Amino acid sequence: MSGIRDCKLGDVIKFGNGKARPSSAGEIPIYGGNGVLGYSADANYDGETIVIGRVGAYCGSTYYENRPIWVSDNALAAKSKDKNNAKYLYFFLKNMDLNQHAQGSSHPLVTQTLLNSIDVEIVNDPIEQKAIAAVLSSLDDKIDLLHRQNKTLKAMAETLFRQWFIEEAQENWQDTTLEKHTDAYRGLSYKGSGLSDVGLGLPMHNLNSVYEGGGYKEEGIKYYSGEVKERHFVKAGDIIIANTEQGHDFKLIGFPAIVPAYFGDRGLFSQHIYRLVSKPDSYLTSEYLYYLLMTPLVREQITSATNGSTVNMLAIDGLQRPEFKLPPKEKVVEFSAMSKAWWKKKEVNYSQIRTLEKLRDTLLPKLMSGEVWVAV
Repeated sequence: MSGIRDCKLGDVIKFGNGKARPSSAGEIPIYGGNGVLGYSADANYDGETIVIGRVGAYCGSTYYENRPIWVSDNALAAKSKDKNNAKYLYFFLKNMDLNQHAQGSSHPLVTQTLLNSIDVEIVNDPIEQKAIAAVLSSLDDKIDLLHRQNKTLKAMAETLFRQWFIEEAQENWQDTTLEKHTDAYRGLSYKGSGLSDVGLGLPMHNLNSVYEGGGYKEEGIKYYSGEVKERHFVKAGDIIIANTEQGHDFKLIGFPAIVPAYFGDRGLFSQHIYRLVSKPDSYLTSEYLYYLLMTPLVREQITSATNGSTVNMLAIDGLQRPEFKLPPKEKVVEFSAMSKAWWKKKEVNYSQIRTLEKLRDTLLPKLMSGEVWVAV
């Protein structure tokens, strides 16, 4: 174990500027301050390269590549000096949170001069650096694999729905409307004083719980301990739908998400989303309804029912008026059984992802500081 040494960041890393985004089209990733912007036929860096967001809200964001890339003028490139391990230095920079070193408040900026001058303490031995990087990389690789599995599962369900219920839809299927099969409920108009920390209230799903384009956004969850009524409760597997959006781009309004099980069986939903459930005598499931709401035909009908100037709103009856072809029960049941199994697998993967991310984020500062060492 060779220990930690004091130095300047510029002693172990050589920084370089990016260049204006090229106009050529190809397969080489173009990096800006917020990750990949697009793809080009040209590259201005090759091999192990650390990309650092240079300016703006994503100033200090850090990425690693080991292939030809183009680094744009919104980012800086970093290469390891001497025998220092590039992947270790990538994790080291992530742990530093470079944004906190940025200059300027309204328009934050990191420069080569600033980065070169930062005092740091790094693991001295490149072999030990490599061992540390291997531990953290193995966690990142597993997390990435689970994310890719979930993307595949998502694509399988979308493809099957499109094939069975759009491409193979029959003319003799009955014309119907959502209001004949579903009930929609308004969410809780909550008070700010009732918002609480994790563990002190019930999870409250809200507008920030729905991704643009649909799907559940875990990071948006809030917790509430104020007064509520029975109609404000939601359970795992229920559909929630965004009913509000700033502007009129239709990136969020009307899009659905399915409440995940990892927040427990009982939660709340706010006034900025609706809860949509099947009527007791309907065979339409949450799985079927979720993908139905994502189809262009139903989306077009829902967005046409929105109104508002600065803030666009979806009235609750606008959610239930859309027309569609009602498929046979056996098709819905079969599709729902398959997609439910895929959704369950996705939730298991998400649970593993959260565990691995927590482990990685706990280990990262300990490994960088020398509090924890890896045997080599």
